[in-house]
Amino acid sequence: MDTLSYKTKFANKENSTQNWHLVDAEGEVLGRLSSKIANLVRGKYKPDFTEHFNSGDKVVVINAEKIRLTGKKWTDKKYIRHTGYPGGIRKRTAKQLLEVKPTELIIKAVKGMLPKNKLQKQYLKNLHVYVGTNHPHVAQNPQKIEIN
Repeated sequence: MDTLSYKTKFANKENSTQNWHLVDAEGEVLGRLSSKIANLVRGKYKPDFTEHFNSGDKVVVINAEKIRLTGKKWTDKKYIRHTGYPGGIRKRTAKQLLEVKPTELIIKAVKGMLPKNKLQKQYLKNLHVYVGTNHPHVAQNPQKIEIN
């Protein structure tokens, strides 16, 4: 036999498709929700998943302000950033971040669950988080996914 009857198929632009998913974050626990979103955004559930190619789906998350945290995480969990200047550490609790930017809680949680490589920015472009139930992606006809 001089030819192989089997070949490994890799995902690329020609043979990969991106589906649109709609996730309602109302009453969902942040960590459990973001781990499932990270798998959707990365495309890890697909049979043609390829590590070096962004074959993930687009995910629209609504009701970001109604997310749930367990225990004392609303007051004890800190989000730290640095301005770049001496003494420029800025800290916010999860409750303060929810009041200022409710979408950032979900984005930061999903970002932490994605691989730290060049594809991370591309994966995050597949994630769209909105406050309330209105979103501008109605024309893409996203399929609603139940997380529970």
